[in-house]
Amino acid sequence: MLHLIADWLLQNEWMAVKKIRLTHPAAWVHGSIHGVLLGFLFGWVGGVVLALLHMIVDTRVPIRWWVRVFKKCEKSPDLPIVLIGCDQVLHMACIAGWMVARGAFMG
Repeated sequence: MLHLIADWLLQNEWMAVKKIRLTHPAAWVHGSIHGVLLGFLFGWVGGVVLALLHMIVDTRVPIRWWVRVFKKCEKSPDLPIVLIGCDQVLHMACIAGWMVARGAFMG
């Protein structure tokens, strides 16, 4: 839920448009929102790691690669929704991966 709040309720147009460049402040503001919210649940290390992973996914490089190499639907008229869906699933996979890794190392 915290991820969805950060990505949908607390993200404005400036962040949504500019976050794709890691050199732009919008990427860091948006990533920090995720880091703070997820840090409440996973501690500061989890918040920082997940914020950085979120920022990398938001460059759209991993998603565009997945769509080109695996899904092979770069020219689909439905590409925008495919990109959003893949983006959200990859973000959730990062969070789930953190939870699994944390569980494996904590006991």
